[in-house]
Amino acid sequence: MTHPRLRQSVALVSGALLAACLSFAAPASAAASTTSATSTTSATQPRTQTPLVVNARWAGHATYDRIVIDLQGYVPGATVTPVAQLIYDGSGKPVPLAGKYFLEIRLNPAAAHNDAGESVYRGPKLQKIQLGKLKGLALTGDYEGYVTFGAAFDTLPYYRTFALHSPERLVVDIAH
Repeated sequence: MTHPRLRQSVALVSGALLAACLSFAAPASAAASTTSATSTTSATQPRTQTPLVVNARWAGHATYDRIVIDLQGYVPGATVTPVAQLIYDGSGKPVPLAGKYFLEIRLNPAAAHNDAGESVYRGPKLQKIQLGKLKGLALTGDYEGYVTFGAAFDTLPYYRTFALHSPERLVVDIAH
C-alpha cells in the first residue's frame, strides 16, 4: 500500500509536467476563438519599431471567408471583439456598413502612417463586400498606436484569428 502523501505528490508533479509540455506544444501563431474576444500575439522577436499596417484584403472560400491584414515589421498583438455598432475612432461617428453583426479588429502597437505622418496604408478605407459571410470592411482608426478595422455580417460570425509570417500578416477566418 502506498502512502497517501506520496500519491498526492506524484499526482501534483505529473500534472505540472503535463501542463508544461502542453504549453510548449501549442504553436503561438495558432491562437483561435469562436467566442467573444480573441487575442493574438506574434512569436518573440526584437520589437524596435512600431509595425506598419499597409493593406487589408479578403477572399471567399468554400467553407469560410478570410480577412488578411498585411504588415511591415512584425505581427503585433491583436484583439477581435464583437461589437453592437462600428464607429470611427476619434470622431465617434458610425461607420456606414450595412449589417446586423460586427467585429472590431484592433492591432496594438501598430500604425498606418510613417514618422512624417504620411499614410502607408494602401488598402480600402470602406468597402462593401458580397461574400458568404463577410459583407463589409472598413479601416476605422489609426490613432495613438492602435489601428482598428471593422467587419460587417448579416449573420452571427464564428471566427478564428492567427498570424502568418514571411510576409507578416494577421488573418481572421469566418466560418460559413
